[in-house]
Order: sequence, then C-alpha cells, then structure tokens
Amino acid sequence: MNILYMILQGLFLLFLAPLIAGVVKKTKALLQNRRGPHLFQVYRDIYKYMKKDAVMSEQTSWIFVFTPYLVFASILGAGLMLPVFHPVSPWPFSSDLIVFIYLLTMARFFMALAALDTGSAFGGMGASREMAVSSVIEPALVVTIAGLAFKAHTTDLSKMVSSFMVNPNGIFTPNLLLLLVAFYIILIAESGRIPVDNPDTHLELTMIHEGMLLEYSGKYLGLMVWASYLKQLLLYSIVASVFLPWGITSDPSLIGGIYNLFFYLVKVVFIGVLVAVTETAFVKIRLFQIPELLFSSLVLSFLSILMEITVGGR
Repeated sequence: MNILYMILQGLFLLFLAPLIAGVVKKTKALLQNRRGPHLFQVYRDIYKYMKKDAVMSEQTSWIFVFTPYLVFASILGAGLMLPVFHPVSPWPFSSDLIVFIYLLTMARFFMALAALDTGSAFGGMGASREMAVSSVIEPALVVTIAGLAFKAHTTDLSKMVSSFMVNPNGIFTPNLLLLLVAFYIILIAESGRIPVDNPDTHLELTMIHEGMLLEYSGKYLGLMVWASYLKQLLLYSIVASVFLPWGITSDPSLIGGIYNLFFYLVKVVFIGVLVAVTETAFVKIRLFQIPELLFSSLVLSFLSILMEITVGGR
C-alpha cells in the first residue's frame, strides 16, 4: 500500500508543479495588465525541451550529464516525505524535515558543481552567486526548522503536521507568525523569485539560478526546469501542510483523501498567488543586499525560539 501511495503522490506532485508555476506566471501577468502565457504553457515548454537533442561542451565531464538526473531524483524524493493526501508521509523510511532540507541542499551542490564543470564564465558566476546566497539561506533555514521543532517537539514532518492539527489556529500565536514570515522569506530566496532573483531573465548582471542552467539544453534542461518547479511546489507544501494545517483530516478513507487534497490545492494556489503579488509589489534588490534580507529571516527565527523557550509562544 505504501508503494502505491508513494507512486500516486510522486506522479501528482510532478504534474501539479508546472501548473502551480503557470498560476504564478499568469497571476503576475494579470497584475501587470498583460495577457501573459497560457496557464498550461509550462507543460508545453517542458515537452519541447524533452523532444530536443542536447548540445554539450567538449569540456564537460560525467558530472554535467549526471547532475540533471540526481537533481530531479533528490527533489522528487524530498517530495515523497511530505504529507499531501494524508497527515502521514508515504515515505516509509524517514519524513524528517532535516533530511528533506539535506536532499534539496544536495541538489543545489551538484547544480553548482555542474555549472563549474562547463568552464563557462556565466556558469561559474551563477554557481558562485548561488553558493554565496545559500551560505546565508541554510543557517536561516536550520534555525527556522529548530523553531518548528521546539514548537512541535519533533522534526518528523508527519508528527509535526499531526501536532499542529490539534490546534490549527495556533498559527496566530506570535512565535509561529514569526516563523511563518521567516520561512516565507526563505521560500522566496530558495525558489529564485523577486526580490532575490528573477527567474524570467538571462541578464548576466542579475541572474543567479538561471546562470547555472545556461549550458544545458534538450532533455537535460527539461529535467532541470521541471525540478525547479517541483522544488517550488515543495516549499509551498511546507507552508500549506505545516504552517496552515486547516482542512487536514486523519480520515484514511477515499473521502478523507479527497477532502485533504481539495484543501491542499486551495492552499498551494493561494500561496502561488501571494508569491506573484510579492514579485509584482517589489523590485529586485542588489546582490549585496540579499544577505541583509536573509539575515532578517534568521533574526525572526531566533526571536521565535526565544519566545517559545521563555513564555511558551503565548
């Protein structure tokens, strides 16, 4: 049963991720008085990439070819740890939030390594910027996880969701609100959105994540782009399932699964629209200002932990 559950959730997340990316793109266009791309244009782009042949530099090694598969598999594996249809994760070995973060970190490391492997100037620039930003993101993310662990007394995602389900309105307590704002800042940075990065440009002066993908083409580019959309959905899912546990039921029946799925879709679409509004309301900040923004996330998480220790979050 667990294997069927894993396959079902994996396929669901894979095919939902481009749709949520399309929702973000369409919402941004409407907010800017543009028609924008079709809601399903992202699917067409991925299909187009998968049909094309890949062109690679003679300087590349096996790392360049291996990385898209590893990135795609590691992010998909992280997705299997999330409770989507049910509060219990389908992954039978571990649903630990720290393992979840390590899988995403491994994907980032190999992306930077593959960008350096090409020997191109843009790839090296994108990799160095990505590592510089991640050196600030990861401490902030670890402290945010610690704040959630202090509140739920566990780092297991399934147990964490079950703990927050007992009091779904607990999000309105000051310490969880601080953690939510801190994680939202991390979400913006990790998914490469404005004001940290701009996923819709290839200008060498502004790109971070896109700089590491410039040497990829064909199915390799398709896998990397699809993985980035999937990672974005997983970050939305953390907010939807952990911070906003409304509409989650422990009913193991088909009706309970449909009920959970409906509210999950509502929440991730809402988060996608909120990200689009954020991107429209703000401009991209300069590279040297990004650590200041991420440091604010770190401070908010520390304040939340301090509040939980001293007054129990009340």
